[in-house]
Amino acid sequence: MPAIQFNDPRDISDLVSYLERAKKLDSDGLVKFRGFHDVLAVYVSPIFSASLLSDGPTVLGLRTLKLPFEHQVDVNFELSAILERLVGIGEDLSLELPPVQQRAAWTGITPPRDGWESVGTLSQEQVTAWAKDGIAEVASAIPQSVGSSIANKVRLQVWGRSVGDTLQLPAGAAFALSGLGFMSPNEEVRVFKTRGWLRLSTQHGHVLCKEAPSLV
Repeated sequence: MPAIQFNDPRDISDLVSYLERAKKLDSDGLVKFRGFHDVLAVYVSPIFSASLLSDGPTVLGLRTLKLPFEHQVDVNFELSAILERLVGIGEDLSLELPPVQQRAAWTGITPPRDGWESVGTLSQEQVTAWAKDGIAEVASAIPQSVGSSIANKVRLQVWGRSVGDTLQLPAGAAFALSGLGFMSPNEEVRVFKTRGWLRLSTQHGHVLCKEAPSLV
């Protein structure tokens, strides 16, 4: 498995912080690395359906890093395995990838790379409020004794529900943007749309998801 060469120790520190947040949202989660020329796209998925045929939401977090030279990679690994290797990176700033890849339903999803059009902005306060409301609803709706399959179904129902009045934005997108640390206080979140997809973007990262089903 090829290694990934980084430009700067600060890029590694930022990546560690990002993946640690993702692991808090899903302790068994995966990370997907995709290389486009000298840019590395790093995807995680705090919320996803177990099957591509499910009508539940799949929400992707994305950060990109500039690399010193071109890397052609499209690989998926356990968050814990990559975090262990990032902590042990030496002065050469080279990440040795694990020998075995992992798969989940969301790793087969490829969001559009072009055609994005701006459709407005959201305030950080509003996005945070949606995330907190969803967390409270999930907590109140799931008894401690409920089975994991039922609990997951409830979570997907809550996080798949549309929030706001003008966008078909699933609540899980707000949860991911907040939980991954992609917002600063009082920041405006830019919203983009293309071919049934929505993207929330800040200076810290992006959240991508399909539009929530219309209730009309």
